[in-house]
Amino acid sequence: MKQELIDKLKKEHDALTLIQINDLLNLHTAEELKTLQKTLDELIKENEIYLTKKGKYLYLKNYEYLKTGKISINRSGNGFLLLEGDDLYIDYKNLNNAVDGDEVLVEVIKYKGKDEGRVIKILNRNTKNLIGEYQIKDNKEILKLDNDKLKIFIELDSHTTSNCVEGSKIVVNLVKELSPNHYIGKVVDIIGHKDDPGIDIKTVAYKYGFFDDFSKEAVNQTSEIPNEVDPKDLKGRRDLTNETIFTIDGDDTKDIDDAISIDYQNDLYTLGVHIADVSHYVTKNSPLDKDAYQRGTSSYLAYSVIPMLPHKLSNGICSLNEGVIRLTISCVMQINSEGNVVNYDIFPSYIKSAKKMTYKKVNDVIMRNKYDEEYAPFVEKLELMNKLSAILRKNKERRGYIDFSIDEPKIICDETGKCIDVKVYDRENGEKLIEDFMIAANETVASHLYNMDLPAIYRVHGTPKPEKVENFIHLVSLCGYKLVGNFHSVNPTSMQKILNQLKGTKEFPIFSSLLLRCMQKAVYSAENIGHFGLGSKCYTHFTSPIRRYPDLTVHRLLHTFIFENKINTETINYYESILPELAENCSTREQAAVEAEREVDDMKMAEYMEDHIGEVYEGHISGVTNFGFFVEIDNMIEGLVHANTLEGDYYSYIEELMALVGQKTKKMYRLGAPVRVKVVGASKEARTIDFIVLESDQNGNQKPQSEI
Repeated sequence: MKQELIDKLKKEHDALTLIQINDLLNLHTAEELKTLQKTLDELIKENEIYLTKKGKYLYLKNYEYLKTGKISINRSGNGFLLLEGDDLYIDYKNLNNAVDGDEVLVEVIKYKGKDEGRVIKILNRNTKNLIGEYQIKDNKEILKLDNDKLKIFIELDSHTTSNCVEGSKIVVNLVKELSPNHYIGKVVDIIGHKDDPGIDIKTVAYKYGFFDDFSKEAVNQTSEIPNEVDPKDLKGRRDLTNETIFTIDGDDTKDIDDAISIDYQNDLYTLGVHIADVSHYVTKNSPLDKDAYQRGTSSYLAYSVIPMLPHKLSNGICSLNEGVIRLTISCVMQINSEGNVVNYDIFPSYIKSAKKMTYKKVNDVIMRNKYDEEYAPFVEKLELMNKLSAILRKNKERRGYIDFSIDEPKIICDETGKCIDVKVYDRENGEKLIEDFMIAANETVASHLYNMDLPAIYRVHGTPKPEKVENFIHLVSLCGYKLVGNFHSVNPTSMQKILNQLKGTKEFPIFSSLLLRCMQKAVYSAENIGHFGLGSKCYTHFTSPIRRYPDLTVHRLLHTFIFENKINTETINYYESILPELAENCSTREQAAVEAEREVDDMKMAEYMEDHIGEVYEGHISGVTNFGFFVEIDNMIEGLVHANTLEGDYYSYIEELMALVGQKTKKMYRLGAPVRVKVVGASKEARTIDFIVLESDQNGNQKPQSEI
């Protein structure tokens, strides 16, 4: 009956009563009516059908203005309905008691000509893994939620709190609703005490599903893996131990995925990209594989790393450490003077890295002609790599590669985990050449699998919506910049032209960031649609299998289809059936890692600014809202200037101008404008930083706005 019912309701465009549906199906007996009611209840639970307040049923997919999905609530208290493509914004006033992680039914409404959402029903409450602090208040054991956006009160089941003390960071699952937003919860895990070193980062990691500990089964499997490569595992692999191969990574990198080699003969560069063959040790459907799939990626949080694989693998047998034999998959490309790959070979291999280099010292060699004696034997190779990198980059730019060149903050912590500094991470040629080489290898591997018409997992990036790009160009014009060119056709080349024209402007970091937000999210997919941002027709992730599950999957595909030649219907059907869900999981876990990293960065920056209250900084307006504007200071720390601190006038938010404008004075605080601010508040717990704007008096002295 279920499918018949759905098929009938698909053709109806009005909500129907139970009797009307009964007549539609031409049912006659009480038993048939009972079955119908049961089927409708099931479809409601499956979010296929919605029961209105008037007792009528409607098929949700027939109504464009009704959307279902999970809700994500940001630090300002506003929400987003997570959808394929663009997420739907939901103002905090329209959340209808929904909390972060709830599955909700949302009505699409218009506000100032734009689509927004209004929650009309909570379909499934987020009841698992709520994190907070154990407290006793009014003789009741309660959970004080870390996420203050969750407006619910949770009493704890005393049978589950025996190991808790005041200040314990705990994980709670809701088990019973006593009244709206009032629940009983049980303690399912104790993360640690709030005063323990590193517990702040550990708590965030736990929230997003990244755990220090691996399953017992995975630990047991790890213990059986040798510390050194077994000579028998070298059989069937190409011996590259006599070639000059080395690695280039950050100073503190311990999980080394990739090594490189280079040669130049007959006007052709021979670039070798040699990647750790993790798939040899992490076999399909093994305990280690299941743990890695669940994590999806390693998580890099301030000074700590929560690896996708145990340290014995990530820092040991899989890591391409200096002077030891390691199993690899090599992609060796011949590249001409135009930067085109004219020939290539992909094969299983083993290497012995000649040197563990760092970006800092490599940059000294290729940019400043400074090097230690230990780097002297590699200078010629590094200079050759620098030349090839420039050629590859020019080739990418010709086809439409978009270089956003966005700086990143680097959190500096002391031995206790306290943030003591925030610096801007400066990417130089060493970082860029590794990026160029990895992109070349990823494209080559992706194209090989694609051209053979084999199942694969791709890294895809869709074309931005034209209206978003138009809005961005309008915003740039409001800031006083006129862009020359035809931008009606959205393509990578036109996007790069925009950035090229904006380079050198004081607002370029903001413009670059805003243009990036116009783009669609890069995700993993079993279908190849190309990568817009790279200007690539075919792209995958192959180069980081120690820390990314998609790369590990690509290695398995290479082994199965290319090295072992298992190209048969059964194998192809198997991968075609699993890859779509696998790609979706990898995308989800990647997003979780990104959100965890942002949350930790916000927390650590706020922690740093707690020690700098009262200090004055130069900055620029990086975002404008109806409640104030955000200011980013020179070290990339961002804080909020609340609109109610702007005295002397009433400031209204003018969305078209991306500015707060004084009604009487017409004074404008617009996006990108330089400002001088003073730190007046900071909270690590709330992850907030508050500024006030300083203005000059008649003598040129700086005064807080509130004093004018």
